[in-house]
Amino acid sequence: MKPLPATMTAIGFDTPGGPEVLRPETLAMPTPGRGQVLLRVAFAGVNRPDVIQRLGFYPPPPGASPIPGLEVSGQVVATGEGVTTPFVGEMVCALVAGGGYAEYCLAEAALCLQVPDGLPLDQAAALPETLFTVWHNVFERGWATEGERVLVHGGTSGIGTMAILLGKLFGLEVIVTCGGPEKCAAALNLGAAHAIDYKASDFVEEVLRLTNGDGVHLVLDMVAGDYVARNLKCLTDDGRHVTIAVQGGVRAEINMADVMRRRLTLTGSTLRPRSNEFKALLADEINDAVWPLVAAGQLRPVMDRSFSLLEAGAAHARMEAGSHIGKIVLAVGE
Repeated sequence: MKPLPATMTAIGFDTPGGPEVLRPETLAMPTPGRGQVLLRVAFAGVNRPDVIQRLGFYPPPPGASPIPGLEVSGQVVATGEGVTTPFVGEMVCALVAGGGYAEYCLAEAALCLQVPDGLPLDQAAALPETLFTVWHNVFERGWATEGERVLVHGGTSGIGTMAILLGKLFGLEVIVTCGGPEKCAAALNLGAAHAIDYKASDFVEEVLRLTNGDGVHLVLDMVAGDYVARNLKCLTDDGRHVTIAVQGGVRAEINMADVMRRRLTLTGSTLRPRSNEFKALLADEINDAVWPLVAAGQLRPVMDRSFSLLEAGAAHARMEAGSHIGKIVLAVGE
């Protein structure tokens, strides 16, 4: 293996703003600490939290890199104290708390998943953030079980497409909302049971119509705001509402008497600030329950477009335009 350079190129920004504030910078090569590995990045996933961080509203947690990027694929080129696996030279993908938009990135060894044969590295980089998020919030926090109905907003986003794919593999009936007939068709093609064009019809009425008035057992909500009260109308008795983003606003007004009468559960989570110990347990569960499906070729992320590392601003602009279907990634170096 080639000696490591002293510096690397990364994408950062000086002040919050639009996609144009992203620019390349030269940084010192990071050194892995205890329990960490250093990855030569092949691809980095682009996610909505990266955009929110660039806008100045989602700072990295203490100790995390200020460089955007929450998931990467690449080769292990160095290991820190106490690391026995993965080994140097192994190809992995990893969930990281920051630092993905760079030629090299530190990752916790416990949050690395081996890239199986047949999984392209761009697709490997597009898996960790949405897979960890959907698995935890749908199956752990949301207690989804085979045969249940789930409503997912943003059906063609990275989270939405992963929810469709995982739901199909684990016996869920997934109903999604999408903006426009093209996105609805794409969601149905992926395996959604129903796709509702929220621009053309009221999703509450459509959910109740599609379920003969019974509603869904779980809502995976990325909107919050005034969607929450509407989401609750879609739930069955004993239904669960899980919020993972607040794109529609942080405040919601709901009827608590209805929550009590129908025994509804409202919860939510953010993944990035959680402890490495929690994420390691989540990684172990995903490695056992889901990764065999990846290795068998049964689970692959939906890919939108790939941009070069230096085109990170263009990648953010595409995400903010809302026209993408599936995951956007940055090609750093294979």
